[in-house]
Amino acid sequence: MKTTCAWVPAGDPLYKAYHDTEWGVPVHDDRTIFEFLTLESAQAGLSWITVLRKRKNYRAAFDNFDPCKVARYDQAKYNELMANPGLIRNKLKIRAAISNAARFLEVAEQFGSFDKYIWGFVGGKPIVNAWKTLRELPVYTPGAEALSRDLKQRGFKFVGPTVVYSHMQATGMVLDHTTDCFRYRELLPK
Repeated sequence: MKTTCAWVPAGDPLYKAYHDTEWGVPVHDDRTIFEFLTLESAQAGLSWITVLRKRKNYRAAFDNFDPCKVARYDQAKYNELMANPGLIRNKLKIRAAISNAARFLEVAEQFGSFDKYIWGFVGGKPIVNAWKTLRELPVYTPGAEALSRDLKQRGFKFVGPTVVYSHMQATGMVLDHTTDCFRYRELLPK
């Protein structure tokens, strides 16, 4: 049996699949980056598994995370989202997702892609950490604070340093699998 990061609950196939195939894999597709940013923002104050279990509902409700479509959502669409039991129905988080889509498009236009902008905060390649235990992993870093500050200055909401660091971990901007995890070796930059 392969060793995984200690945060993966035993017996939860959804969480295990997420850890084994997605978490920490470098993402450079703008739509996928927007998806993770939206989901991480929705997760603020909640457990990731809560969001992971609702991910399919989010994809359907948010037009598969097409930022162009989400940025155009009107009051009727907002009301529809707030009535959707498959989502986290927090009015501020739903409004933030819509507003963040517009900000996302502005940044993508300014930099050529959102990918170029966000990966610029790590020099275009993953930061490789070598944590031996889960206790060593930080909840945020100075780099996450800098990115959070910049996103907030650009008008993004629900992008505090902890949310941003979770995003960086999820999208492979940082390699935070513990060194005993089989994914650590697989994801080391060549």
